Amino acid sequence: MAENDREKRNAEFERLQEIMRRLRAPGGCPWDREQTLETLRPYIIEEAYELVEAIEKEEERGIVEECGDLLLQVFFIAQIAREAGAFDMGDILQGVSDKLERRHPHVFGEVRVDSSDEVSVNWERIKAEERAEKEGPSARKEERKSMLGGIPRSMPSLLRSFEMQRRAAKVGFDWPRGDVAPVLGKVKEEIREIEDLLERTPENSGELENEIGDLLFAVVNLGRHLGVNSELALQKGCAKFLRRFSFIEGEVAREERSWEDYSLEELDSHWEEAKRRERTSA
Repeated sequence: MAENDREKRNAEFERLQEIMRRLRAPGGCPWDREQTLETLRPYIIEEAYELVEAIEKEEERGIVEECGDLLLQVFFIAQIAREAGAFDMGDILQGVSDKLERRHPHVFGEVRVDSSDEVSVNWERIKAEERAEKEGPSARKEERKSMLGGIPRSMPSLLRSFEMQRRAAKVGFDWPRGDVAPVLGKVKEEIREIEDLLERTPENSGELENEIGDLLFAVVNLGRHLGVNSELALQKGCAKFLRRFSFIEGEVAREERSWEDYSLEELDSHWEEAKRRERTSA
């Protein structure tokens, strides 16, 4: 059975590679032939988020489909690079396999660890060494040594701030674990600073933008200390808002009134009804 599974996987792997070759070849799909690594960027992000959403909904068929869509982007990239003589799928697979073995010396080497925390420390140390080697002697010394190096600027800001905080915590730059009071205090401090700023300069300004950024960063840190990924939490918050606002839209349509005829109190009443129904059905 295992041998049959392996043969099936190999056959499907080759099938997908051949499909991508044909789509990109002369006489293939005009749209696929026009794509570049640059034009694929939004699709890569979109497919990743769709996979996350399928996982949140616990839809097995959806997860399979979205995994395939995300994997397709990797095959697409590999085919474009292969045509340019840069690299191919074999290089991608070899690279990730080498990386996994290198970053798990406690499994594939002689290193001993006693906890997942020690695994994380080793992982970050090895990553830092890899970055220093990749950047080479011409890179600035402080960049090679930075624990925060290599975090993509294009990463969603909530995820990026979470990763920066997580890495800083690995070297002890963090409040003690298990005591959320100082972290919550920092959030309150940032809110007070915004309130003070609004009293001095009520109009929008660059300073206000900075303070809002500090508040969001502090909230991400609070979530991290509570074991909550703020990016995923905000996605759930957006989904919740969508459900409840859709209920309001349905009520407005059912009552056949114009939006302008509603007071905020009436709309908020529909909002509270949507919340009540969610609690009842939970």
